[in-house]
Amino acid sequence: MWHRERPAGHARSWRTLLPEQPSRADSAPAVRGAVRVTVAAVAGFYPAIHLLDRPVLALYTLFVPVAFGLLSPLPGAGRRRAGTVLRAVPAAAALITLGTYLAAATWSAALGMLLVGFVLVVGASLGPRAAGVVPALQLCYILACFPPYAPGTLSDRLAGLAVGATATVLCERLLLPEPERPSYRSRVADGLELAARAVRELLRGGADGRETAERLRAAGRELRLSRTAPGTRPTGAGARDRALAQAGYATRRFLDLLAVLAPQLRPPVDLPSAVLLRGLAAACADEAAALRGSRPAPGFERIEEMIERYAAARGVPPDLRGDPHPLLRRQSTLLAAAVSAVTVSAALALTAGRRRPTTGLPVEEFWYAGASTPRLWWVRIADHLTPRSVVFQNAVRTASGLALARLVAGSLDLSHGFWVLLGMLTLGRTTAGATWSAVRSATAGTLVGSLAAGVLLVSAGDATEVYAALLVPMMLVAFSAGPVGGPAWGQGLFTLVVSTAFAQIAPVTWQLAEARIVDVLTGSVIGLVCGVLAWPAGARGEMRRGAAALLRGAAPLIRITVERAATGRSAPTARADAAAALRRALLDRRIAHAAYAQLRTEPPSRRPVDTGPDWLAALNFGSRVLTGTSWLPWSEGSAWPPDAATWAREATEEVVSATLRAAAFPADGVTVRPPPLPPDILTRLPAPSVSHLVDVEVWLHALASDLAAVGPGGTVKGGLW
Repeated sequence: MWHRERPAGHARSWRTLLPEQPSRADSAPAVRGAVRVTVAAVAGFYPAIHLLDRPVLALYTLFVPVAFGLLSPLPGAGRRRAGTVLRAVPAAAALITLGTYLAAATWSAALGMLLVGFVLVVGASLGPRAAGVVPALQLCYILACFPPYAPGTLSDRLAGLAVGATATVLCERLLLPEPERPSYRSRVADGLELAARAVRELLRGGADGRETAERLRAAGRELRLSRTAPGTRPTGAGARDRALAQAGYATRRFLDLLAVLAPQLRPPVDLPSAVLLRGLAAACADEAAALRGSRPAPGFERIEEMIERYAAARGVPPDLRGDPHPLLRRQSTLLAAAVSAVTVSAALALTAGRRRPTTGLPVEEFWYAGASTPRLWWVRIADHLTPRSVVFQNAVRTASGLALARLVAGSLDLSHGFWVLLGMLTLGRTTAGATWSAVRSATAGTLVGSLAAGVLLVSAGDATEVYAALLVPMMLVAFSAGPVGGPAWGQGLFTLVVSTAFAQIAPVTWQLAEARIVDVLTGSVIGLVCGVLAWPAGARGEMRRGAAALLRGAAPLIRITVERAATGRSAPTARADAAAALRRALLDRRIAHAAYAQLRTEPPSRRPVDTGPDWLAALNFGSRVLTGTSWLPWSEGSAWPPDAATWAREATEEVVSATLRAAAFPADGVTVRPPPLPPDILTRLPAPSVSHLVDVEVWLHALASDLAAVGPGGTVKGGLW
């Protein structure tokens, strides 16, 4: 009954603290970004160093635009990016102040780095805006916590932050701003409008069912967050983002279910189904209009009333000849689609600011409806305060690496030790293999860039005007080619930029290039050590553990749900057990989804991709169990006959035992064969019980399909059942 749901990818995993490396086809955005960063950086740098002769002010006016505009993956386009920078300025000022005073001793600066690194990486899980500014905020502390210990320069540092941030905001808003991309709200609206048109055409008999099904499935795939620009993904911890993401999941499920129904909807459709389909089409059109802002968001109560009428009226008409099973299955699928439509409508009401509890809907599904924003932030963070979370692992890996790098740079009194931490920060990855690959490329690039920088410094000597003339073109080239070319190009060209800039701040020799090589290599080695010692496999191990925990946690929910439907009652002890199991399964799903989101950003395993488990199928299985637990219909006090209840329990035990076997991820997968529903049972049950029994049958067979797909190279066959 409950169709496959594909999980969303997280806003960003901490594969790296740099923006994702774009392909060569994305060179135009890189060039536009390079122009904005260059203009913002030199707008304050040249006056500060050449007119005011204030090197500290100049350093920060140059550094802040680079940190926010180049080294941070700010989400969205012009106005949104500018707003993100403005919101981050107070935190950046606090971190610069903290770093300035903790620079008094190496140990205090390193301890501060440990705390700041951990808090910021965990805080990045709050949403794309938080994740986008974390690298810049970390760099603000890193730069300030290095010698010399000079609290008297704090005013210049903060002034440089203000000038650099202002220039960055203005350039993001006014200079070659990124074009606005379609929002996730508009994508959901497009899907709902397509659903409304498709249902009306199918009811009139004016559309080919198979072609319509393909269009509906394609529209559902477009709602996957992996196909949405990072800046427009609703991945924040607040109620509106959670509600919009939930609306997207439910819309995808709704479209997929309609795609299953489309080839079967040939006029004349039975009257109860036709009435419900027309009502769903009208509701979809209204919800799409609400998403586009042309009308208020409708409530979910209207669809709930339609579902109640349909549940009472559906069944086998007296004049039906032949096997009633196909009709009952189609009605069960339509009911599942209507349930998804209820979720869409309720979630969209929450995105519009409706904060009251969603009475009549499963509490677990909309638990966030009445919660305050600080509480929702805390829930998101608390979910990941466990060693089994990849967010926690990345926070520990990053914070310990940065603290160790600060300790080494301070203890060895490395010249320009800031570059040690910058190298560790920008080259660190979530797996040891990926870190080694990045380090190899970056080392080669740094060596070539340092040689070129040494030649430049020897040739130009103390001619400051030469460096001033070269800085802008070098920044344009480096900031354009670096993100596209990868670590080698990025590190090599960035070496030329910093050498040209530092030559204007203070007298330098060719030894600056030598210091750059030593510092980057030191940071790279520290990053490698942390990558080897701290969860070197990245998300792969946690994906297996998280998926196994989700499967084991879902198994008792299957048994509880079917037993409730078969007996027509839910005992207090069963309700308590179900609530505890449901809370645990929801947490397991969040942890597993975070691991899957990070896994998709990591390099693939060397073994063939079709030999390992299908993690997406495991996540789909968990989502289907949780959806069925909340929505599978049953009648209070209406027990099934003994033979029907016996069949349901046998089928349930087969699926539950297969679920527990699948949690071990055997090399040959699992075989699931729920016993077929005896046809004579359907002729001896009252109409409501017949429909509920088929609902359970469809749900169990759908779960069996997901379990079969979890195995190596597994595929889901046979649609929903």
